[in-house]
Amino acid sequence: MGVHIQVLKHFSSLPLLVSLLSFPGLAFGQATSPPAAQRPEPEPVVARPRHAEARAVGVVPGGVARWAGEGITRCGDARETWIPLDGACYYPVDLGQEKGTLEVFRDRAGRRETATLRVLPPPYAEENLQVDPGKVHLSERDRLRADQEREVVVPLFSLRTDPVFSLPLGSPLEHAPPPRNFGTRRLFNGEPRSAHGGADFRTPTGTPVLAAETGRVVLAANHFFAGKNVFVDHGGGLLSMYMHLSRIDVKEGQRVKRGDRLGLSGATGRVTGPHLHFGLRWRGAKVDPALLLGDPAALPSP
Repeated sequence: MGVHIQVLKHFSSLPLLVSLLSFPGLAFGQATSPPAAQRPEPEPVVARPRHAEARAVGVVPGGVARWAGEGITRCGDARETWIPLDGACYYPVDLGQEKGTLEVFRDRAGRRETATLRVLPPPYAEENLQVDPGKVHLSERDRLRADQEREVVVPLFSLRTDPVFSLPLGSPLEHAPPPRNFGTRRLFNGEPRSAHGGADFRTPTGTPVLAAETGRVVLAANHFFAGKNVFVDHGGGLLSMYMHLSRIDVKEGQRVKRGDRLGLSGATGRVTGPHLHFGLRWRGAKVDPALLLGDPAALPSP
């Protein structure tokens, strides 16, 4: 209060008084000093996520993307994770996958790197085949049999044992012609059915059919549609399938090596003539066998 009285004694002009009171030091009885130079506010530190910029690559249904690099410890997608194969992550895209995007990743050097697979429109042709009408319109007995066989086969697509294979795979025939018909949209006797999930090799009945890679026989049976067929688990979610055989030479549980004879080609099951149907499922996805029989470095990469 004493400070305010002294100010009033020295300044009788009200405008001057108001002007002086506008200085904080005078208004509150504080000592005044020249204002310090203003310094810019420091920018806040923003934590950045430990992952690299996402990449993208186009892949057709039934295709496989390959993402190679040093020091990869883990690969994965929205469903599961797995260990790399020969220094690369492989991402199979199911033949039935609709157009859109799939997010994938890999871990290396303590960082997570992400990529996007752009699923392209299917490029496959349509094919009209004439087969036994009894293989198209099933009797109740045949339908029951086919359903029971499907219940045996489907769980095999979920097998996840340790991988014992490398790419490219070996040919299922010693002198194999080019594989045909993967992905074709099939009509049986003019009626649409699901896309063809394997590759066909034209070969006469009795041609030796060979294991494409080391593995364990998980199915050796005679089925309504597939005829006499053999499934081999190669680990890492990779399953090879050999159908329409005339003879089976292995048993379930048997270990085989690349090039071992599994049986003889034939025309059993739903067929239009003698051939080998060679199919692959990789982590449940139907993929084009021709891709895994070729140079893996040629696969699309993010």
